[in-house]
Formats: sequence, C-alpha cells, structure tokens
Amino acid sequence: MAAKAGDNPDSLMTLATVFCLRNLRKTMCYQEFRNKLCLRSDIFLPSEICDKLVNTYMELVHTDSNFEPEESFFQLFSDPRSTRLTRVQLREDFVRDRDLEAIKKQDLIELHLTYCNSLSSRSLKTLTCFRETLVSLCLFGCSHIFYKKGGAPLACNEDTEDEEEESPASRQALETDFNFQGFNRLRLLNLGGLPDEVDVETLLKPLKSLTSLDLSNVQLLGTAFLTQWKDRLASLVLYNVDLTEELVNTVVEIVNLRHLDISRESRRTAKFKMTRKILTAIVQRLVNLVSLDISGHIMLDNGTVPHFEEAMGRPSIEPCKSSIFPFQELKRPLQFLGLYDTTLCNVTHIPAYKVTGSKNEDQVLNAIEAYTEFRPELAHRAINQLFDIARIQHCSQLLRALQLVIAALKCHKYDKSIQVTGSAALFYLTNTEYRSDQSVRLRREVIQVVLNGMEQYQEVTVQRNCCLTLCNFSIPEELEFQYSRVNQLLLKILEPARQDESIQRIAVHLCNALVCQVDNHHKEAVGKMGFVKTMLNLIQKKLQDRMCDQVMEFSWSALWNITDETPDNCQMFLNCRGMSLFLDCLQEFPDKQELHRNMLGLLGNVAEVKALRPQLLTPQFITVFSNLLDSKADGIEVSYNACGVLSHIMFDGPEVWSMEVPLRDTVMDKMWNAIQSWDVSSRRNINYRSFEPILRLLPQSISPVSQHWATWALYNLVSVYPSKYCPLLIKEGGVSLLEKVLELESSQPETKDMARLLFPSVT
Repeated sequence: MAAKAGDNPDSLMTLATVFCLRNLRKTMCYQEFRNKLCLRSDIFLPSEICDKLVNTYMELVHTDSNFEPEESFFQLFSDPRSTRLTRVQLREDFVRDRDLEAIKKQDLIELHLTYCNSLSSRSLKTLTCFRETLVSLCLFGCSHIFYKKGGAPLACNEDTEDEEEESPASRQALETDFNFQGFNRLRLLNLGGLPDEVDVETLLKPLKSLTSLDLSNVQLLGTAFLTQWKDRLASLVLYNVDLTEELVNTVVEIVNLRHLDISRESRRTAKFKMTRKILTAIVQRLVNLVSLDISGHIMLDNGTVPHFEEAMGRPSIEPCKSSIFPFQELKRPLQFLGLYDTTLCNVTHIPAYKVTGSKNEDQVLNAIEAYTEFRPELAHRAINQLFDIARIQHCSQLLRALQLVIAALKCHKYDKSIQVTGSAALFYLTNTEYRSDQSVRLRREVIQVVLNGMEQYQEVTVQRNCCLTLCNFSIPEELEFQYSRVNQLLLKILEPARQDESIQRIAVHLCNALVCQVDNHHKEAVGKMGFVKTMLNLIQKKLQDRMCDQVMEFSWSALWNITDETPDNCQMFLNCRGMSLFLDCLQEFPDKQELHRNMLGLLGNVAEVKALRPQLLTPQFITVFSNLLDSKADGIEVSYNACGVLSHIMFDGPEVWSMEVPLRDTVMDKMWNAIQSWDVSSRRNINYRSFEPILRLLPQSISPVSQHWATWALYNLVSVYPSKYCPLLIKEGGVSLLEKVLELESSQPETKDMARLLFPSVT
C-alpha cells in the first residue's frame, strides 16, 4: 500500500530531542535553588545536539500550547565546556536580553534573530562576544535592538542586573556606540527593518568581506557604500527599498551578484517604473545571476513580446523564446524569478525554473514558499489566491500546498491576516475532495495549527474558519489526540453571552460530536471543564429569545451524549437547574419533535442513576413523563424515552412512590398501553454502546412493566439491527438474563412471548 501524502516519520533525533525537552528534569537536568534548572555534571553535549535542542525548543514554545517554557533554559548552555552551540535561530518577543547573555561564551557561527522585539541594545553588547566566530547574522525585524533601555555601556565582561530585563524594550535613546568592528568572519548579514535613525553606511563600514546583505525596508541615504563589496557580494536584498537610477547604477556594478532582490510589497506604493532598459542593464551587467526578484513593480508595456508574436508551442524556459525581451539575453534560465504582483507573470514563456506570481497554482505556491518567513504581507496575499484555487478550481499539489500553509501559520502565529487566510485555505484543502490523499500525521499537523489559531485569536473570522476546518475531520476519532484542548477552546468560544450566531452553531455541533461515542473518562473530564453548565446557559439564552434553532437542539443533544453512563454529569445537570429548563422548553416549544427526543433521551440517562431518581419522583415530573407516553413525536422515540425514564423509576418499587397523584398503578397502565401501541419493527434514531441499563431491568419482579419495556427494547434493536446488537447482547450476558425472565412467575405472558422471540436471533 502506497504511503499517503505527508506520511514520512520523524527522525529518531527529532523524537529524542522533543522527548528530552518535555522531560528535562528526568533526562539532562536537575532543579536547584529557586527552581533554577541546571545541567547534570556528567553530561557533555556536542553542537549538533545543542543546536537541535535550542531550535526545537523555540519551535515548541511557539507552536505547542501544552509545552511549558523554562525560565532558565538558555542558562543550560552557558558553559562551552559542557555544551557547544554553533547555529541558533530565535524568533518573536519571547526572546529576552538575558537569554542571549546566557550563551555569550559560546562560539556561535550562525545567529538568526527574527522579530525579537524584546531585545534592547544590551543584546548588541552580547553580539560583540561572538564577533570572532560569527559568519552569519540575522537581525530581521528586531526593531528595538538599536535602542538603549538602561544605558549600560557596551562591553562583554560584566553582567547586567536582571530587573531591567522584565519589560519589553521601548524605544529610548539610540545606541550610537555599536558597530561591526572586529566581525572579520561575518559573511552573511540581514538587517531587514533597521530603524531609519540608524546610519546603515557607518554601521556596515567595518565589514570588508560580506557576501550576502539583506537591507529590506531600510532607508538608504546614499548608495555608493554598496560598491565596497562589488567584487565579493553574491546576494543583495533590497526589498521595499525605494529604487532610484543612482541605486540601480550602483547595483549593476556589483558584478558577482548571483541573487538580486529589488522587489516591492505592492505596485500601489511603487514610484519607480521598471523599464526594458533597466532590466536589460541588469541582465547584461550581472552575468552570474541565477535568482532575481522584481515583484511589485510597475512594468512598462514595451518590455514584453506582443502575444501574437510569442513563440509557438508549449510554455518554454529557454531564454531565446522568452516573452520578456530583456531576458532573451540570459545565457541560461534563472533558478528563481520573482514576478509576484507584476503583469509579467502572465506571459507565456518565462526563462526560469521557479517563478512567483499569480497566474497559476505553481506560481502562487512558489510565492508562499519564497515570502513566508520575512514577508508575511505577501504570503498573506498568495495564500488568499491559493484559497480561491482550492475553492473554485482544484489544487493539484495538495501536499505542498498544505505544508506551505501549515508552515506559514506556525511561522506567523501572531499575524492576524495570515491566520485568517491560512485557516480559510485549510478548510478547502482538508475537505472530502482531498481527504483520501492525506496521511494521519499531516491531518494532525493541520489540527494543531488550527487550534493554535483558535487559542491566539478571539476574532470572529479566525474562529469561524478554524471551527469549519475542524468539521472536515472525523469526530471524535481524529481529534482525540488533542481532546482536552479542543473542548476547552470550544467551551471558551461559547462563553460570551451573545456570540456570533454562525460560530455558535458550529461550535455546539462540534461539542456534540466530541462527546458522542467516547469513553466515559473523556466525558467526565469534559464535564469538569464546565460543559454541562455552558450548554444549559446556551439553552437559557435561546429560551429568553423564544427561539428553538439548531443551537438549542444541538445543546440538548450534547447534554444527552455527555450524560450517557456518567453519573457525575447527570448530577451537574440537576444541580444547574436542568429540570427547570426542560419544563420551560417543553412548554415554550410543544411541537418541536427533535427537541423533545433529545430532552427525553437525556432524562433517560439521569433516570439510570439510582441515587438521582428521587429528584425525578415529583408529581410535576411524573405527570409530564406520563403525558409524553402518548406523544407521536419523532416516531416512537419520545414515547419510548419517556417510558424508559418511568421504567427505571418504577424499578425502585412502590415504597418510594410517596405521592397520591398520579397513582403508580395509573402510570403503569399508561406505560403498558404505550408499549403495546409501538411498532416492534420501527427503525430507531438512537445508539446504544451498552445494554447494561436495560439488562438490569430484566431479572426482577418489582415492576413487570419495566421488565416488559426492557424486553421490548431488546427485541426491537436485535431484530431491526441484528449485526450490530446481537453480538452486544451476547457479550453482556443478555441471553442468560432473558432465560431468567422466562423462569420468573411474575413475568407477564406478553413479556415471555417476546423474550422467546429473541432466542432465534441470538443463538
């Protein structure tokens, strides 16, 4: 059998790393004074393991809500004699100055800091500790790192007091003492989002050997300084940098460039016009280019071959056939060409192996892949286009599409636009059309990022998209690995007094499905989360609005499911005025058959609990149950369930019947008449996981009518659904109990006749 999409297992290294991080105190560490975590003295970890531990730790912090961050985690790597770090990737506000200071003795080769807005100029001080070894440095989106917080002088030999650390860095005085003096090995530098106040030319002047430079969103006062690397620079990124003729002329002097990115976020903000002359100069002068991104630029019309003159045949990547004139001069096809948000992506012949754009699925997926990490504003738009492809057309690269959307949602957990479009795309990418091609592991990844979105955002659109996506899964089976978490999130959605109607309906439907056909310990756990009270609150609100809609019916159905064989939940129902709401609903909605069936099914569960039956034994409740015996609502279901409630009450004997009205014998007569009126071949809208509550009514003489109801129920279920219920009856010892019914003198003839009819089915 072929493996399904996304079914590759994790490596042993990954599994072991995650296990150790979840069990630090049982594997590598011990706890010291004030809960400080310390590495065991007999442990030495090489860089391959340490790098994996730190980078996986960051991933768990951002993507797994059940993972508890450790306050002193980075201190574990403070001593290079026992731990060796070389390549570290840290992101988001979670990272603090003291975390970097903890690892300042390490000989880091790569340090990538992305969107670390809690870092202040204290971390610039720490960077100087890595100057002799650092080869690759990323400070993308670290907007506060060039501002002082406490005014400490830059040095590498004194610790700074922790009390400064706690609040995120706020922009105060600009740090002017830092530069890259001494970073002689630095080759790759990303300063994307550098504040305008920082003089980038002065900052970079000491760096003589750069081969890769990213100045995305950086304001350049001059351009000549770039030529100091004209013989070395292989990669230059100037995304969202205002282009000028001066800048273009400088760029084409950097003759060894292999990757050039002069793209923009959008054509709407572009002042510079991309002409055929400029593109030709880039192609002619930068002969080593393998990657070029000119996305978001306004293209003048004279840059492309007229459609009627384009080369015939299938789309070609050969430069000589290029529909874009300047690219006809390429010596070979580009590995990558960014044409997103340009008119050029729509031409037929594009000389590149990988193209970003919006013309087709491949271009859109390439855009998501290329722009997710550092350009969520573009990834958001590309995911939105993928959403349209999956919704209107057909997604032919399902595995890749899912993996890219999952990666974007993980990477930008705190970006609302990504969460909205990503969760919407997942809804269509996980529906029935694509389901058979998806592995268990891949679908679990989808569930986890959906739940992350639900946790992070209370906004209506995200919540609706996430809930709808969960509806594409088999419930409860596929959600069981996150059972507690998903229930908590759904109950949180249903807490507000006036929730969005569509979200409320979907969330209640999911809650109902989650407590159907699960083990009792799951139901008990969810009951303790406040499930019963939440459903009753919803019912109360609907009663106030005098509205019996799907939310009302689903809420009663959910209560029916969660009270099945769970006495604690039945008790909660009674404690939370459930019976009062039952009577109010019955009175307010006398003709709602589905509602009546759900309510009586729930009360059947309550009646199965001997300790709770006295609370049902009141003239008001018994009269209501007795009257419902005559109901024809939903076939026999309402009458059947009402009779079931009364059968359990009658089973407690005449001595507990303390009321004068109605008389016990009168109610029993009505029960007999009701049972005799039912069609024994009726198909049922009910599902039994166990016959135990019915079987306990068989071998007794206290209430013959209860015994008859139980026998009728078994005969109906076994004869109409033999393959499902015959094995269950045999498994739970029903055959021997039916034999006892035949032996008892108190058993009524009609009951014995029906019991005899059961034997051919189960023997």
